Amino acid sequence: MHLDQQNETSVTEFLLLGFGTLPDLQTLLFLLFLVIYVATMSGNILIVLLVVADPHLHTPMYFFLGKLSCLEICYSSTILPQLLVGLLTGDRAISFSGCLTQLYFFGSLVATECLLLSAMSYDRYVAICHPLHYAARMRGRAWLQLAGGSWLGGFLGNAITTLSVSQLSFCDHNTIDHFFCDLIPLVKLSCDDPQLMETVASMLCLIFSLVPFLLTVTSYICIITTILRIPSTRGRQKVFSTCSSHLIVVTIYYGTLLIVYMFPTTDLLGNFKKVLSVAYTVLTPLVNPLLYSLRNKEVKEALRKVSRKFMLQ
Repeated sequence: MHLDQQNETSVTEFLLLGFGTLPDLQTLLFLLFLVIYVATMSGNILIVLLVVADPHLHTPMYFFLGKLSCLEICYSSTILPQLLVGLLTGDRAISFSGCLTQLYFFGSLVATECLLLSAMSYDRYVAICHPLHYAARMRGRAWLQLAGGSWLGGFLGNAITTLSVSQLSFCDHNTIDHFFCDLIPLVKLSCDDPQLMETVASMLCLIFSLVPFLLTVTSYICIITTILRIPSTRGRQKVFSTCSSHLIVVTIYYGTLLIVYMFPTTDLLGNFKKVLSVAYTVLTPLVNPLLYSLRNKEVKEALRKVSRKFMLQ
């Protein structure tokens, strides 16, 4: 018994394998991820500032866009700084408490983004399918309730997962085959029977990923059906342009997320899932502000106003 207890408490830190299998590319990867991180932070901070500063963007659609950009800032800062330190120094160790902290915030932000994207699709659904009721349904209090509920639900729901992981016993193996502390690779290192933990994880994934995804798909089926009923081609293009950016974001995000978490991890899929994880954890926060700014007239106009004011000063 004494030996078992000693083995169970021997793991005080984990080693994030990350991209350690590519030793010749460490410097290149560091520069690549550094540029991505700086661009992600700059783009999303710019979106937040535009939404706050321009009165024309004080609408539900841009309110949610600002909240999404805030979330992406937190999202990137949860993962990329640790990854950059590991690539620069070669030190990939992370303490047990640090790993749980990263797991909690990452999982909470993933759940929050799923709920927030669902809220944004509901906003577009009401605006396009029920335009006469839009002002009544999407009043200021409704914005706050949908956004606040997304953040609260995500962080409270993931507390269950993190608390369950903190009760697991870890023996001799402490190498996580990932570039951040993710749930599935972490549970695989435990000495305990993973069945209960996998059941809890599956239930939470069902609630916070699959259900919002189905609600989002339902909203867009109704939206596309309504758009196809518009007689003129120009009218259809004009209406679709108001939700096309969000549809692209939803497709990229859920497409990678569901493959990573809904399919079983095998040796063949392990590296493929790591690549997909880069897509939804690193590239999606970078692409979001580009999609919303380049494809949105109001955001581009707000950016031009700010640029003119800055140049005149």
